[in-house]
Amino acid sequence: MKDFATTKMSSKGQVVIPEEVRKRLGLKAGSQFVVVGDKDTVILKVVAPPSMDDLDHLIKEAQKQARQAGLKQSDISGAITRVRKHR
Repeated sequence: MKDFATTKMSSKGQVVIPEEVRKRLGLKAGSQFVVVGDKDTVILKVVAPPSMDDLDHLIKEAQKQARQAGLKQSDISGAITRVRKHR
């Protein structure tokens, strides 16, 4: 396995990610990236939706913090109602 490969940018600004890299990272057509450029460096970072486990963890953490803050379900329902009225 090579650590690097070269590629070219087309006249439309398109860059081909070499097949070996795509396979190694499991990239498919439609994969999305954040693109960061600084001086002579371009970084592509894969953006992937969170897994269900990640979402479960976030929900549990939010519930824990809400309990610690003393929030009740009625507080949340009331806040949603107020926001919807201001739309």
